[in-house]
Amino acid sequence: MYDSIISLENLLAAWKDFLKGKRRKDDVQKFQYQLSDNLLLLYDDLYNKEYVHGGYYAFNISDPKPRNIHKANVRDRLLHHAIYRKLYPFFDPKFIHDSYSCRKFKGTHKAIQRFKTFANKGSKNNTRTLWMLKCDIRKFFASIDHDVLINILKSHIKDMNVIDLLSRVIVSFQSTEKGKGLPLGNLTSQLLVNVYMNTFDQFVKHELKVKYYIRYADDFVLMHEDKDFLIHILDRMQNFLKEKLKLDIHPHKTYLKTYVSGIDFLGWVHFSDHRVLRTTTKHRMFKKMKDYSNERAKTYLGLLSHGNAKRLQGKIEALQDVDNSP
Repeated sequence: MYDSIISLENLLAAWKDFLKGKRRKDDVQKFQYQLSDNLLLLYDDLYNKEYVHGGYYAFNISDPKPRNIHKANVRDRLLHHAIYRKLYPFFDPKFIHDSYSCRKFKGTHKAIQRFKTFANKGSKNNTRTLWMLKCDIRKFFASIDHDVLINILKSHIKDMNVIDLLSRVIVSFQSTEKGKGLPLGNLTSQLLVNVYMNTFDQFVKHELKVKYYIRYADDFVLMHEDKDFLIHILDRMQNFLKEKLKLDIHPHKTYLKTYVSGIDFLGWVHFSDHRVLRTTTKHRMFKKMKDYSNERAKTYLGLLSHGNAKRLQGKIEALQDVDNSP
């Protein structure tokens, strides 16, 4: 497996993947100017087991909430793509069906559709009470434990050269707590957090035997007709996350409610007969609309089409009419 990751063929294919949308970046153009030399130097370092991951450039974004992004240099990001190209198809079949973050043919819209399907089945088409337990992991990316992650990877990957390479990428970054954290800016982080949380997914599905369970990154929902059952397994989930993965469920973002009372999940508040956009999402959307663009309007109209938001759609369409008027 290591040879397939570091091969020049894979590095070149990874470069083509990496280039998409980045051709005009100064650092990318500089790397591309001497592409052959840079690829050969990277290959030699990997072949000789002398590769050292560089540092990160940190910056903040605030969409949808404040986040600290860490960006690696072009050489390291190229390697991230090379690793991802080989490891994603290896790991993805191991994941449960209802994990929706950073996976091909998944995403938020598919998760929302699945939420509705599960809710209809669990409530027998709204003919009986359905309870929902909504949870969130506290400081998710910053809390990923390096040693735990590497041991999970060892249980799947037998080639120690691959483990060594992944370890170099993992320990290249740490949050405020030593030995913890994955950078939000790395492509590899998207895959590695799913590998990490797959341990929990398997526990929920096969040991707790929860039929209606959906996870998107650090947000997850469990549905059951028995309220006491969900109360009981919350303790078991908290213990599992703490003992096995060194993670904590956020106490202020965990709640148990009936479906008819409205469940806040992935930007929408879901009810038995409709869904509405979360208030904070709505406010943020219209704040951004002050810097109006037709492209942004199309994006928001696409988002709103997945729920009951005719009034909001009308407001945005009105802005479009004004913008397009002579």
